[in-house]
Amino acid sequence: MLFLKDFARILAAPLLLALLAAIVSAVFRLSGRRRIAIGLLITAGGIAYFGSTSLVGDCLLGPLEQRYPPIREGESLPFVSWIVVLGSDYSPRDGISVTAAIDGDGLVRIVEGVRLAREYREIKLLVSGGARAGLATPAQGYSDLARALGVDPASIVKSDTPLDTRSEAQAIVKLLGSARFLLVTSAYHMPRAIRIMQEAGAQPIPTPTGQLVNESARGDWRRLLPSSAGLRKTEYALHEYLGFLAMNTGVN
Repeated sequence: MLFLKDFARILAAPLLLALLAAIVSAVFRLSGRRRIAIGLLITAGGIAYFGSTSLVGDCLLGPLEQRYPPIREGESLPFVSWIVVLGSDYSPRDGISVTAAIDGDGLVRIVEGVRLAREYREIKLLVSGGARAGLATPAQGYSDLARALGVDPASIVKSDTPLDTRSEAQAIVKLLGSARFLLVTSAYHMPRAIRIMQEAGAQPIPTPTGQLVNESARGDWRRLLPSSAGLRKTEYALHEYLGFLAMNTGVN
């Protein structure tokens, strides 16, 4: 199972996939199979180029992000007693603030969770995310930042053992049962998170945040240029699609 997850990470990383194709191309070239080597080298270049453009990244990420609309400021909110913020990476160390220790996705998620919490008079904020033994948990980082932003510590509940979305869903069901709750996670991750939550028996209301696709930039020629932003979008999208594939084939 661990091997399959590592292999999926390779498939979701265009540059690494291109590197592997280039290495195989070199092997074929050394063995005298020149035509195959050239084809693989062209393939490697194509993967590296197209996988690093926002044009491809937006096309892949768009359907995921558009699945559920965000709750905008001023909109009427459903009656719930809980807001759940899914975990992300957290790497605290000396000399940096909690906002620097939480990665970009996580920072957007917890800030959105705090924003929503302020819209309600009385609500519980469930912050999720575990880590390997000896490491600080994302749930702790979320909790620290939420308190710093003015959330009452008594209203914050930490779920600091789950290591992935499926285990987060199971922990949420144990804590909340069949109660409806606002689910906060990145927009690209929301469709798969909702499906996992529902399969576990949870009752989430999607409140996506951190949208990466800019619809107003569709005609911008710069989307054809390779960039780190384009590569990140492609990687995120491929990771989600591979996650759906694993769910549909029964590989967890």
